[in-house]
Amino acid sequence: MLRRYIIRRLLLLIPTLLLVSFFVFCIVRLLPGDVVAIMIAEQGYAEDEAELRRTLGLDKPLIVQYVVYLKNVLKGDLGKSLWSGKPVMEELARRLPTTLRLGLMALMWTVLMGVPIGVISALYQDRWSDYLLRSLAIGGLSVPGFWIATLVLVFGAIWFRWVPPMDYVPFSEDPIKSLSQLVVPSFILSIGLSAGIMRMTRTMMLEVMKEDYIRTARAKGLSGWVVIIRHALKNALIPVLSIMGIQIAMLIGGTVIMESIFVLPGMGKYLIDAISWRDYPAIQGINLFICSWIISINLLVDLLYGWIDPRIRYR
Repeated sequence: MLRRYIIRRLLLLIPTLLLVSFFVFCIVRLLPGDVVAIMIAEQGYAEDEAELRRTLGLDKPLIVQYVVYLKNVLKGDLGKSLWSGKPVMEELARRLPTTLRLGLMALMWTVLMGVPIGVISALYQDRWSDYLLRSLAIGGLSVPGFWIATLVLVFGAIWFRWVPPMDYVPFSEDPIKSLSQLVVPSFILSIGLSAGIMRMTRTMMLEVMKEDYIRTARAKGLSGWVVIIRHALKNALIPVLSIMGIQIAMLIGGTVIMESIFVLPGMGKYLIDAISWRDYPAIQGINLFICSWIISINLLVDLLYGWIDPRIRYR
């Protein structure tokens, strides 16, 4: 049953990725500013626009370009950058570890803050601590992350004479220093996400604590924290996992902003640079990878449902 479910979900990836790749392929070419015109304006690229367009393969009809691109993708080739000539796959492989470390650290902050605060808020419902934590959660949801990051940079420099290092240290050279550079942007990135997790955890804990099996567990003489952790929290986390699966997409979008603000050489900054220079293969490759990543995470979250709640059956 589980195997059939996984196979069916994997087969659904094919039309989804085809549609995404086609829409991205078309949309990037509708962006204002032609890459050929930009290259002509830059000294040293070319003088003949038609010749440059033929060299880049942009002189063919759009559907023909897409078919050629799709054939290369099926071979594992995402194309080469129009500007540097470097393979997009190599650039992604070089930049992806930085983005993954930033995202995983933000996800760690999200879980460490969101779940415990949600549980505490539910246990002290309608008390001053509950109102305080709920207010903080609403504030975290309301305030944009890029605004908080800007304030941290500006007031950090004015008040504390502190500016985050702009020269990124690779993880292979100094793991501790490399990870320390990600602490501030990952924490800021997690504020809005943890606020959403906190509110969902609180809501589900309040619902679960009213169930009969919770009263039965307490009647058996189990301690309060055993009931909360072993019985209530495990069942309350199922909807929370759904929210976390959705937030993965927001997390990837947030890394684009944080990498640009804190000058981190990750996949997000690569995407921003590619959009600025109308680097079509890079934009297409990054978006295709992000789409595949999000779909895979959602599949993993669906599979975790069955592990947390054995009552769930896959069909």
